[in-house]
Amino acid sequence: MLEHGGNLHEAIRRYQRLREDWLDLSTGINPQPYPVPVISSDAWHRLPEPSAALLDAAQSYYCAPQLLPVAGTQAAIQGLPRLRLRSRVVVAAPSYAEHAFQWRQAGHEVIEVPYAQLASAVDDCDVMVVCNPNNPTGESVAAEVLLHWAAQLAEKGGWLIVDEAFGDVTPEASVASHTAQVGLIVLRSVGKFFGLAGLRLGFVAAHPELLTKLADLLGPWTISGPAQQIGLSALSDRAWQLAMRQQLKEQGLRLQQLLAAYGLASTGCALYQYWPHARPAEFAEQMAAHGVWIRHFIHGVRLGLPPDDAGWQRLQQALAASTISQDIE
Repeated sequence: MLEHGGNLHEAIRRYQRLREDWLDLSTGINPQPYPVPVISSDAWHRLPEPSAALLDAAQSYYCAPQLLPVAGTQAAIQGLPRLRLRSRVVVAAPSYAEHAFQWRQAGHEVIEVPYAQLASAVDDCDVMVVCNPNNPTGESVAAEVLLHWAAQLAEKGGWLIVDEAFGDVTPEASVASHTAQVGLIVLRSVGKFFGLAGLRLGFVAAHPELLTKLADLLGPWTISGPAQQIGLSALSDRAWQLAMRQQLKEQGLRLQQLLAAYGLASTGCALYQYWPHARPAEFAEQMAAHGVWIRHFIHGVRLGLPPDDAGWQRLQQALAASTISQDIE
């Protein structure tokens, strides 16, 4: 199993520091979650029948013609490779590691290609997977370019999968509204922007025929009754969404400026910042010594947003105490 952020139990075990003594910045999940409404007793008692109201709310929020609710986008990431015969798959790199891993696990030929070289790789693959914006680097591809690639792939029976898990703060960049066209698949997550990762709720936007095949593969009762009710409330709450978009844009800029004050030129999106680092594991150890748990890769470091003023102060103190300037590439 691949390692991911959010693994605070590992930090507690490794450093023998109590849970409440950690500032967890290891994910890109909104630290100000949507306020969960009271759940009806029926949601716990009855089998979760498909919710038309949830689907309507999601289609309106994502501007998508047709959607399939899934138990987090991870379910779709694992399921989609099983719907194709052996294919040549290009995955934009670096990006969320599960994409390349799951296509390889299903027996496909996978090539990881830097974002700058994706255009030249379209002709040589059957499937292309692009995180937009990218996790962890924040790189992005313009919507019109993605739609052009999708059309090229569709001509030969291929797919373009666009993972928009972090796309809620910039909805204008989404291509979900175009997913009636064959071969374009968009993944959306309720966990990141709404701060409800434990809900395990996501959506796949695609051509109806493909959604039917994926639904058959995943089976019945994939979305719990409580998740349906909470998801419906979150996706329908326009006032909360608008206010949170503005708040996250401001906090993302604040994080970028804080890092810049210590000589770190970071990139990312409103929910996280990333920068290349020569010795990321050593930097992560320095931060952990101050009770700050971050996400590091072989190529760099990613930090999520602190939840409050105390968290911002603690992050600043940890940055000031670390020997960052000696470790930057």
